[in-house]
Amino acid sequence: MRPEAVEAMLPFLTERYANPSGAHRAARDARRAIDEARDELADLLGVAPGDIIFTSGGTEADNLAVFGAARNADREVLGEGVVVCSAVEHHAVLDPVAHLGGPVIGVDQQGRLDLDHLTEVLREQHGRAASGDGPGVRLVSVMAVNNEIGTIQPLDRIAKLVRRHAPDALLHTDAVQAFCWTDIARTARDANLLSVSAHKFGGPKGVGALASRAGATVHAMQLGGGQERGRRPGTQNVAGIVAMTVAARITAAERESEILRIGALRDRLLDGLVATVSDLVETTAVGGVVDRSQQVAGIAHVCIAGVESEALLFLLEREGVFASAASSCSSGAMEPSHVLAAIGIDPGLAAGSLRLSLGHTTTEAEIDHALAVIPGAVAQLRRFDLRGS
Repeated sequence: MRPEAVEAMLPFLTERYANPSGAHRAARDARRAIDEARDELADLLGVAPGDIIFTSGGTEADNLAVFGAARNADREVLGEGVVVCSAVEHHAVLDPVAHLGGPVIGVDQQGRLDLDHLTEVLREQHGRAASGDGPGVRLVSVMAVNNEIGTIQPLDRIAKLVRRHAPDALLHTDAVQAFCWTDIARTARDANLLSVSAHKFGGPKGVGALASRAGATVHAMQLGGGQERGRRPGTQNVAGIVAMTVAARITAAERESEILRIGALRDRLLDGLVATVSDLVETTAVGGVVDRSQQVAGIAHVCIAGVESEALLFLLEREGVFASAASSCSSGAMEPSHVLAAIGIDPGLAAGSLRLSLGHTTTEAEIDHALAVIPGAVAQLRRFDLRGS
């Protein structure tokens, strides 16, 4: 967490602990803090304050976007609309769409949405709806930045296709991985719904938000009090909300300079690994050519032949390098990444995937340490494999 976000939390964990739904002065003080945070976060996301729905994080925000748009006020699944997403979405979107039986759109080798496939699906659904043979599209969900390989999606082009071929559909973007690296108010200006999570930009874990622009109706996933205009009942996490907004403010102010600084560190890390580890490829390379401008600065993803990710991660952890094979939410399971499968990575090569994340705390010394440790760990595993075979 950013120190300023920690400092902002502390009063609401101690002397300003009141429930913001109460009627007394202390409760009003807590509610005022939420209102001020809502105003500021809305400005940073390019939406109105009333569009902000505070949640427990990105997963809840994504679920609320998909299920909330697909259900009516009685929480029944609507029969007149289908939901669509890309093949590289976080499971917080992919699994709800699968649960609702929605189609999944393919991607290219860089992980960018196949716009022709999207157009085909939208036209097909629109034709069925026009002829009375099926429902139209209710929601299209495409993440702004992929959480595993860092690919930036062309949201403006996607929005134009949705408006042209499914004008009644909502466009949702999972912007959890994007807030650090893009001006969401600009890049997601055509999205009806967008999700963010505080811990991705130096705020606390367990708090996030769904922005639901005017005209985009989402219905609550649970029943309870009337908080968040009834769209997300439950006592608000005042400390988390305040800290998230402080972290968001600092991130937005530093974004341009941090992209340059961290991008240079990312490039030095990747260039060093390519130069020192044989049979290592940058995951989004097409025909051996890499266009790093299509990825955000904070993610370096490679695949290494002849090693298993699980063993590599163990060796790196012993040397103080904490990495993953896929997204943090799924890396513990050590299952093949659906993202790598979707972009056509050979399963054998995908078994040696390595995801290295950089952020506002990353230093030159940490890059040096990673470059000193990773080649040796790979060589050790390969020697062991040769002896074992």
